[in-house]
Amino acid sequence: MSKREIDQYIALQSEPEKALLKTTRNMILEIEPSLKQGISYGLPAFILDGDVVCGIAGRKNGCSYYPFSGSVLAALKSDLVKYKQSKAALHFDAPLPKTLVRKLMTQRMVQIMVKKKRK
Repeated sequence: MSKREIDQYIALQSEPEKALLKTTRNMILEIEPSLKQGISYGLPAFILDGDVVCGIAGRKNGCSYYPFSGSVLAALKSDLVKYKQSKAALHFDAPLPKTLVRKLMTQRMVQIMVKKKRK
């Protein structure tokens, strides 16, 4: 897993998705600089202690944020009303607010910490 793989993934995207992915990636790393970068399930992913915190992807008409958990989006439902979603992803065609990305990441990182404490 490496930063280079994500660089390659983003380089293959068209504009404006390429710029959106770069912005989102930078924001994720500003929020949690200790995250490792790599590819998981074919998506650029950001990993903490072996667990994926989130992933991003380019789509035909925008980008998607993947929390790698079925419950993160549901837990933040009231914050996400103006965004299109699937069960697994939040879709966007403009930069996501940093406060929202922070909430999404925090929700997932808490899940990861709880899971590790149970082991």
